[in-house]
Amino acid sequence: MRLVQVLIPEGTRDSVLAALDEQGIDYAVFEEVGRGDFEAMVQFPVPPSGVETVLERLTAAGVRDDAYTIVLPTETVVSERLSALVERFPGLRISREELYARAQDLAPANSTFFAFLILSTIIATTGLLLDSAATIIGAMVVAPLMGPAISASVGTVLDEPKMASRGVKLQVTGLLAAIATAAIMGWLMQQTILIAPGLDIRTIPQVAERTGPNFLSLFLALGSGLAGSISIMRGSGSTLVGVAIAVALVPPAATSGLGIAFGLPGVAVAAAILVLVNLLAINLSALILFYLSGFKPLEAGTFEGVRASVFSRVVVIAVAIAVLSIVLGGVTWTTFQTQSFEQQTEAELREVFDEADVGGVELVSVGVDYEPVDILLGNEPQVDVLVGIPRDLEAPPDLAQRFDDDLTERLGRDVVVRVGFIETQVSEREDPTPPFGGQAPASGEPTSRDYARGAPT
Repeated sequence: MRLVQVLIPEGTRDSVLAALDEQGIDYAVFEEVGRGDFEAMVQFPVPPSGVETVLERLTAAGVRDDAYTIVLPTETVVSERLSALVERFPGLRISREELYARAQDLAPANSTFFAFLILSTIIATTGLLLDSAATIIGAMVVAPLMGPAISASVGTVLDEPKMASRGVKLQVTGLLAAIATAAIMGWLMQQTILIAPGLDIRTIPQVAERTGPNFLSLFLALGSGLAGSISIMRGSGSTLVGVAIAVALVPPAATSGLGIAFGLPGVAVAAAILVLVNLLAINLSALILFYLSGFKPLEAGTFEGVRASVFSRVVVIAVAIAVLSIVLGGVTWTTFQTQSFEQQTEAELREVFDEADVGGVELVSVGVDYEPVDILLGNEPQVDVLVGIPRDLEAPPDLAQRFDDDLTERLGRDVVVRVGFIETQVSEREDPTPPFGGQAPASGEPTSRDYARGAPT
């Protein structure tokens, strides 16, 4: 419920009160004793979804834009008349005036925005290098990216070009600042003992997660934008909702900066593409939802122009996402192909090993080294096989080639097979205490499975 207070301009008292009577609004009128421009103040309760309709009627009745209209949230209203008001104004969304005010409050001052964003990036970069998901999530609580994303869409729908422009600028410059911050931090940390020499950040799971973007990342961004928009227009905004938006933007931006710092252009470009796709998807989902919810410009007569502006922006963003989705689709397809190939190869090799019937040789493990980039570069998959062989048995000299020939025939493509051997010793018993009074093993006899030195061929 909202409590609305309106200062009635001179000469419009009767028309304003008549408009409230037409809407069935209960009100209280107070004589105005301040400036002479107003003759009274009227105060009335109304559900959030009815504020916009009532204010439109009051504007038509003579309440000008230069008058004072205050909309206050109320904690509790006790009245049997509330049910009639709720029935008259069903719905959950807030008024466009309240939406505009919320969007202004969400976009902080530039100094505050960049201070929090840089601190969030520093924490997120640390979390990436530590491979700590908890640290990364903690950094998202600090990131102030929800405000600019929402204000850009609200400014477009309400025909407030300054608000929309500032929201877009803050998002773009903020993410560029995040990438630069992570790059500088990564370079500085390489000059210290905090990072091991020769560290390959591509082997860190939290970093690798942001360097292989696919369509699932797009769903994350779309969902984040919708969640942020719903929380604002229904008056239930929470900083926790902003965490979802920040998760889609800050960690990949930090990953891109680390790619620059460590001289890995592939990491930098892949993470930057993920940032751009997520940014576009968040803005697209928020813009469409606000428009479909029926929000119109604060000034009457500009709705047609806003409709054309919203349509053109939606088309541009959708086309950009479609183009970038080619990259996402390629990554998704190649990832699926490599994972399917790895599973098939492992199953086929185990079957080949069983059919080979190599006496005394035990299959220990199978690994397939095949990445999405190998598909693009045309590199052959590499299959690593580790087998155990007794000390007194000579390693089969042609085992790798036999595996290679069989896999090539079964898979229909060339592969590279490497076989590594480890010497094994297996005792007859593991318990040194003999049963039924027997003698214990002599000193030096093996009493457990022993894996000795390896010798790849």
